[in-house]
Amino acid sequence: MAIAHAGYKCESGTVRSRMGQSNGIGYRDAVADTLCFHQMHSHIRGLGRVMVFLAAALASASLTIPEGWGEEGVQYSQLGTDVTLSCIGARTGSTVQWRRDGAMALPEGSAIHQDALVLPRASLAAAGTYSCHDEDGSLLHTVSLQLGHLPGVPFVSCRASDYENFSCSWTSSLETFLPTRYITTYRKKSLTGEEKRRNKSGHVGPCLQDPARTGTCTVHRSEFWSSYRLNITEVNPLGSSFRLLDVTMQAIIKPDPPEGLVVEPVPLAPRRLHVSWKYPASWPKEPHFQLRFRLQYRPVIHRSWSVVETVNLSEVITDAFAGLEHVVQVSAKDFLDAGNWSEWSAEARATPVRDPATMVSEETTTDVSLGSLAEEPSQAPNPEPINRNDPLENTAILVSLGIFAFFVLAAVLVIAILIWLRVRKHSKDETKPHNFLVAATHLKALPRTQILP
Repeated sequence: MAIAHAGYKCESGTVRSRMGQSNGIGYRDAVADTLCFHQMHSHIRGLGRVMVFLAAALASASLTIPEGWGEEGVQYSQLGTDVTLSCIGARTGSTVQWRRDGAMALPEGSAIHQDALVLPRASLAAAGTYSCHDEDGSLLHTVSLQLGHLPGVPFVSCRASDYENFSCSWTSSLETFLPTRYITTYRKKSLTGEEKRRNKSGHVGPCLQDPARTGTCTVHRSEFWSSYRLNITEVNPLGSSFRLLDVTMQAIIKPDPPEGLVVEPVPLAPRRLHVSWKYPASWPKEPHFQLRFRLQYRPVIHRSWSVVETVNLSEVITDAFAGLEHVVQVSAKDFLDAGNWSEWSAEARATPVRDPATMVSEETTTDVSLGSLAEEPSQAPNPEPINRNDPLENTAILVSLGIFAFFVLAAVLVIAILIWLRVRKHSKDETKPHNFLVAATHLKALPRTQILP
């Protein structure tokens, strides 16, 4: 189905993302684009004209469209095109003079045709205030020329910090050098049967812009299971361009960072830190919308992070370094893994308690060092005899003697085995020749047998 309005033609179809541009006179083109957007995906047949009027009424009711773009006497033109400035008030056939900013010098290549000033392929340098004068030099007309480009298709991104509202932000893709405004609307795509009967226009409404935050708009009371189509239209005095963006809450949900992060050392536990935090204030306080959390921590002298995930609002770090200050941060994500992780929270720092045994050892060493520094060493010999009956020293000596005796016995045993093997081999070698001689003697002693003819 095609719908025509104000000289524009919109063709229906199902798209994921659409963008476009139109040339015209300011906001009228933007309104035409917006009406096309409102009608583009309608599935109700036979009511085309009625829907056009409904959309037009809604657009005119919800959007404030200023008629002018500046003070009277301003002319907007496109860079790189031939610009014609008319001298209003000049008599037909009379001779006029043109000046720029009060000077007689005009841009290079400019020419006067029938009282009008023509600037070929105007550049930014041609902008300024032009005035036309009659033969006597009397002022007839003044016009301020501003040059720029048609709007580019804006870049748009959307984010939801909770399941009740979502915001979209945009930036211009082209520097136009001209005043620019935006029309921001949305349409709810997935409607129930009852909603379609009550709102045949497709639930179209404005994405509300916040004057304190330029380049953003917000859709309030959004629904978790619904899809939305955003229309961000950029408009300047030369025309308009728009981008359509499909949004689902599950894809754009990104909570705000958790709040109230507190890190505390655990008494008598030199490797532990207790960490606690709270839900972000923007997250709805409802039991079916839960968050899970990701905790990262490291000693301040290290660069690599350790990461732990949890569903609780507190966690105990069990592998901290005793006596070293640690940096801790936490982020959040939807419990069912929809959307994206939040940004990391602000840092919190704490130092685990020191190991008691290490502290006692260090204190003892410190006391001894301080005592030795405070007192001069005595030059007289110690009258007390040296105690050589220390049980620990005696035990060490016995162990050393036992190990030495074991190695000595092992060496003696190895030598004995080697000698025995050598003697046995020698005795076998002597026995072999003797047996051979005995066998040879035995053969000589055998009687010879005479063979008769």
